[in-house]
Amino acid sequence: MMKARILMLVFLFLLSQILIPTHTALADTGPKPSMEFTFTGEPVTVVAGIMYECQQADCSDAAPLEKLGPQRFYCEAERCSALAYGFAPYHRIEIEFSDGQAHTSNIFETAGFDSKYTVTIRPNDLLVEAQFSLGIFPRTGTFLVLCACLCMIGLLVVGLAVFLIRRRSRS
Repeated sequence: MMKARILMLVFLFLLSQILIPTHTALADTGPKPSMEFTFTGEPVTVVAGIMYECQQADCSDAAPLEKLGPQRFYCEAERCSALAYGFAPYHRIEIEFSDGQAHTSNIFETAGFDSKYTVTIRPNDLLVEAQFSLGIFPRTGTFLVLCACLCMIGLLVVGLAVFLIRRRSRS
């Protein structure tokens, strides 16, 4: 009788471990659009920065990128980065440097899913230029599209081979 109780308690414990989740669930997973800014020009250190998002091409409706979960704009000594759930079509950045000066950039467009930009530090402003990249898809998406294309080509070759073999055997 004692063994039956112990077995029942062990069974209930194991069942509770399976049915009751003990790990936290993360619903906000998956790739998010990002931007990387690399600075060239005067050798100064980045202290802080703000990225403004705009729906209008002239940025008359500029608003700072909000900090929401992983979404944010942040800077390190020699570069800045942005991560968002989705970016507006137009942007402008304002960067404060170690020499005490703050510069504002030109208006630039989102260049892709994983956008990369070169920021030239000029005496009175910043020039943001997109670097060419195939950032249309995240890296994983590009790999999956490439695999799908290769599979389709393989299927076409196999189908053509079967068609030609059957056609030859009928003759």
